[in-house]
Amino acid sequence: MDMPIAGFDADAHAARIRAQGFTVIEDFMSPEVIAAVRRGLAPFQNTHHGRNDFEGFRTERVYTLVARARVFEDLVEEPRVLAILDRFLQPGYLLTATQSIQINPGETAQGLHTDDGFYRIPRPRPAISYTLIAAVDAFTQANGCTEVVPGSHLWGNQGDAGRPNDLAEIERMLVPMEVPAGACFIMAGTLIHRGGANRSGRPRLGFTNQYCEPWARPQENFFLGIPRDQAAGMSPRVQKLLGYEIWPSFMGMVTGSHPGKALEPGWIPPVMAQRPS
Repeated sequence: MDMPIAGFDADAHAARIRAQGFTVIEDFMSPEVIAAVRRGLAPFQNTHHGRNDFEGFRTERVYTLVARARVFEDLVEEPRVLAILDRFLQPGYLLTATQSIQINPGETAQGLHTDDGFYRIPRPRPAISYTLIAAVDAFTQANGCTEVVPGSHLWGNQGDAGRPNDLAEIERMLVPMEVPAGACFIMAGTLIHRGGANRSGRPRLGFTNQYCEPWARPQENFFLGIPRDQAAGMSPRVQKLLGYEIWPSFMGMVTGSHPGKALEPGWIPPVMAQRPS
């Protein structure tokens, strides 16, 4: 996405994340980009409802969003977002998940969770992933906006001393992320949060792009989820975010070679090319 970032204070946003666990970019998407997001999602809506309470039985999700339309590729490498991530994650960081989330009327609140809790490294610790959540519809308390616990990214593990451990007490600390359509917020993967209950009569549409350290296993297997020919047509930065890059000195290699070679025309996996005839 060719968007200038002159005047954008990434350091101030990073400071807010360090202090409270999240920051908001009010003008993340223009009305034109929002319209492109809706067009890109339209063919896939109402195709996948949640299979459990966490996904949300009345929530629609479209996974592998980065491959669904060009606008989603562009938003994955939005320069202001990457400027913030550059202040937290090591060079070569990866896209770990990308999906739309439409919370429909009648949906209940998610359970409290963190987005990088599946990395089983004791807290308190630096976040291993960071999450962007973008509002396609305005997020309100009535329609199921995300709710966060400010400062919880600094807490230890559940049960540790020096932090709230009673669920009711933590729920009383939740702050609704009411933001206008077009805004986004970026939060540390260690921040406790949940999707809210939709008590309105209309859906609440948003999407999330999540990024992780280059040594961490991504949630989505993009090598299997995105056809190689399609990945070959993506920008070099998006290709790197998907994992078509080496993290020094050789993590991500393909049979001893750079994974980017797999996107070249006519590439044949070495185990096939080198197979005795």
